[in-house]
Amino acid sequence: MGLLDGVTNALVGQGTSSSPHQAIFAWIEEQGGCESILEKFRAEGLENTVQSWLTSGDNLPLTSERITAILGSPAVQSLAVKLGVDTEKASTILAEYLPKIIDTLSPEGRVSERNDLVSAGIKLLEGKLYS
Repeated sequence: MGLLDGVTNALVGQGTSSSPHQAIFAWIEEQGGCESILEKFRAEGLENTVQSWLTSGDNLPLTSERITAILGSPAVQSLAVKLGVDTEKASTILAEYLPKIIDTLSPEGRVSERNDLVSAGIKLLEGKLYS
């Protein structure tokens, strides 16, 4: 399933247990939204990584270990519970999906000031479905 399909399914309530998108969206909101998470990466000196996620082009990767170190074990454990996986697998999933989600939800190079993933996702889908 492609990322846009996952966003669509999560937004219309048709996500499957094999798709982590819905759980990740809920987890991001629990962490204070996209901007709050991005600020944690910036505080660790990863401005270039954050910029790569926000702008067009390749997304710079982060290792699962770095994700856990920056976001903290309790936060990653919270996602692990939502996904029904161990903490190591949750950090691996975040390392894969977080850059893609941020990239998809920031077509103009920034995330919504409201940090509302549902609104941002719907706006994104309107552009894809009704253009």
